[in-house]
Amino acid sequence: MEKIKCICIMRELLKALSELETQLINTYGISLNEAMVLCSIGGETVTAGTIVERTGMTPSHASKTISLIEKKEMVTRHLGRQDKRQMYFTLTEKGKNCLEEIKKQGVDIPELLQPLFSTYDEVK
Repeated sequence: MEKIKCICIMRELLKALSELETQLINTYGISLNEAMVLCSIGGETVTAGTIVERTGMTPSHASKTISLIEKKEMVTRHLGRQDKRQMYFTLTEKGKNCLEEIKKQGVDIPELLQPLFSTYDEVK
């Protein structure tokens, strides 16, 4: 029964994350993964590896998500100066503005996730 309970809890967690993503899409026009990538870049210039590390996405998933926000003109890619094989990513003005709007207006945290957010500062 304990294993079934775990799956049921995960189902509720996924529903809460879906609710959060729907809110992001309706309010800001970006998915949860896109928002996480914007947040992971912030005001820096970072590599795809840094984005993968900060988001926990697989490299292929991060690559697809980066491409999506590139098409939305929220991020630009640049070749490395020393290593031309290395790509670097920076937020455009549109990406910075979107991230700022999210910071200012925020999102409504689904009830199930609220305990995580109340302890987040303590964990960091």
